[in-house]
Amino acid sequence: MKLKDFYGAVIETGVENDLRGKEEIQKLLAEEQAKFDKLDEKEKVYFDRDRLFNPFSDTRILHGDGELEVGKAIIGIDMEVGEVLLTYLLNKELERKIDLIIAHHPEGFALVRLFDVMKLQSDLLAACGITLSVAEKLMEKRIGEVERRLMPVNHNRTVDVARLLNLPMICIHTAADNCVTQFLDRLFHKEKPARLRDIIQLLKGIPEYQRSAALQLPPRIVSGSEESGCGKIIVEMTGGTEGAKDVYEKYAAGGVSTLVGMHISEDHLENAKKANLNVVIAGHISSDNLGLNLLLDSVEKKGRLDYICVSGFERIRREA
Repeated sequence: MKLKDFYGAVIETGVENDLRGKEEIQKLLAEEQAKFDKLDEKEKVYFDRDRLFNPFSDTRILHGDGELEVGKAIIGIDMEVGEVLLTYLLNKELERKIDLIIAHHPEGFALVRLFDVMKLQSDLLAACGITLSVAEKLMEKRIGEVERRLMPVNHNRTVDVARLLNLPMICIHTAADNCVTQFLDRLFHKEKPARLRDIIQLLKGIPEYQRSAALQLPPRIVSGSEESGCGKIIVEMTGGTEGAKDVYEKYAAGGVSTLVGMHISEDHLENAKKANLNVVIAGHISSDNLGLNLLLDSVEKKGRLDYICVSGFERIRREA
């Protein structure tokens, strides 16, 4: 399929799996259109026009013509300078004819605007019973921290190498993270695990987590025990990066007992323990694998691609 069609299918799948719902996404896109319409012509030059149809600022075509026909892609969780050079060598020395580099974690200007997608965490917190104004205030500080942390980063380093070697490149972040969040949320609602050990067993029944366990990184309980009751479970795996560290007492007040996430920092974990919350870490790279695989399963309904898998990714297809 053409690169622009692949990109469009990625966005469509990300929206379909967004816990905010399509109606809320359409409102956000309408707000971006209104902002654009108010700009004068000089300011419009600097506006990222993908924001008019793509609500995920960390999911972008970083280099390449949308009309490019894509048949084979190299794909990984982190596609940086080394992986770009590997792609060039595979094409040049082994004639692998790779058409596209697919990264999960954002690069280039998609990395700069990572903080934008964190706003969806406010809506997810509100869905857990936290007052929206409180959720927004909690996230406001954290979003500012992430924005400032990204400002000095040499964000275009990898994309520059891809451009000089004329290798098309795309990154797919929140669109894929939405898929794993929705998948696990539905799984837990369906299976209704009673104890934390039941969550671990459910995760270990998923191929991506099985593979990670074989690599000595199984899902783990980091707060609570195997016998701890699950209560209300929240899957915390989307929204760009880790959220506000002061949110956990609000979760507890809203009736949440158990958080299932990709990863958690020590500061966040300490606050979760103080709030007496159970925390299960499913795994970072394994969860990224699951999200990407689910997304690609959906995208490939429009046309199947061949993949060369590197940088922690393994393509696992599910039966339709």
